[in-house]
Order: sequence, then C-alpha cells, then structure tokens
Amino acid sequence: RDEAMTIQKALDEETVEVEKHGVKVKITLAQRVVSIDSGGRRDDDVVEAINDAIKESQKQAARKMQQMGGFDSLKGMMGGS
Repeated sequence: RDEAMTIQKALDEETVEVEKHGVKVKITLAQRVVSIDSGGRRDDDVVEAINDAIKESQKQAARKMQQMGGFDSLKGMMGGS
C-alpha cells in the first residue's frame, strides 16, 4: 500500500504538455489534467489534444513505473505472482 502511494505521488509530480491544433493540454503522469488552453478552438480539437496528452502521459508513466520497479511491485501488492 505504501509503495502504491509512493508510485502515485511520483506520477502526480511529473507532467506532460501536448499541443495539437493550437490546443495546449498539461497533464500529470497519473492522468490528472492540470490545464487546458483551447485558444478558442473547436471542441473536437480540444478532445483530440486531451486524448493525445493522455496517451503520452501513459507512455511516460509506464517508463517511470519501470524505473521504480513498479510493475513487479504492483503485481505483488495485488496478490499476483
């Protein structure tokens, strides 16, 4: 449990910023949206930028968790072997 909290905190401390179609989205590696600057763009553009930011944060979160031994640690916490 403590290890999961440590991983969550580490993922919340790092952010990814993605710009697409003039829309800027900043999101943590734990997929919490920090800010959205739509620049007056259409909703479709905003949605696309958010989805790209989430994908990028997931990639970076996976790398971070690997560095922290996260995947093996999470298996152990969830009763996996």
